[in-house]
Amino acid sequence: MTPPRRERGGGKTRGTDETSGLLFSYVDLEERILARHPLRKFRQLVNDALAGLVGEFAPLYANFDRPSIAPERPIRASLIQILFSARPSAS
Repeated sequence: MTPPRRERGGGKTRGTDETSGLLFSYVDLEERILARHPLRKFRQLVNDALAGLVGEFAPLYANFDRPSIAPERPIRASLIQILFSARPSAS
């Protein structure tokens, strides 16, 4: 028996980019981060850029099977890792 053919273009298996806020924590993360923290502005910039790419991501996912992780999540995680691993320059 051959496995079902994976068709591209529907995007039904693309996961959602929703946050739960309280996963594994009793305190909302939004309350723990200062309102004036620089990463808040960066986060909004990244979210706006990724919102424009939703149409580009959808065709890459199959029409069937279980949902995967939304591509925005690992992109955001990689950007945070890059920002925090960069060493400050010595002046």
